[in-house]
Amino acid sequence: MGGIGLVIVIAAVIGSMGIALYMYTEYQTNFIEANAGESVTVGPVEYIVTFDGTHMGNKETQPENTFVKIIIEAKNISQETTRMSGGQFYLIDEKEQKHEAVYGEFSKDDLYGDYLEPGKPARWTTQFDVPYDEQKQFDIVIRPTKEQSTVDTAVICITNC
Repeated sequence: MGGIGLVIVIAAVIGSMGIALYMYTEYQTNFIEANAGESVTVGPVEYIVTFDGTHMGNKETQPENTFVKIIIEAKNISQETTRMSGGQFYLIDEKEQKHEAVYGEFSKDDLYGDYLEPGKPARWTTQFDVPYDEQKQFDIVIRPTKEQSTVDTAVICITNC
């Protein structure tokens, strides 16, 4: 009788470990690496991100350091409208520090929040306040919005790749 109970307990442990391993592999982040100007797909959106230089802001918004500006070209490859947000984009410097996008009225293309229609490409810009050095490598990380529900995350090298 005790042997049957031991077998049941061992089977339950092995079964729960199998389920846990499956869930871990199913929901583990899939990092996609690319260089500036290359196409990368994160969920239902195909992106091309390029470095657009640096600037010192405008009268209303001045950087603490330097604004690093990027151009974001996106195309919704799904059949449903999807939300786009400047909060999906992060700049990672050589020290692995994460910098969030800075919003302002720098241009008519500045991305704060928008919707991307199916099959229609769009173009935005955004910037990050960082201690910029021409010799260092900077990466852009693109995370999906919650409604895009994907485990894909893109890491795009924009300088000194």
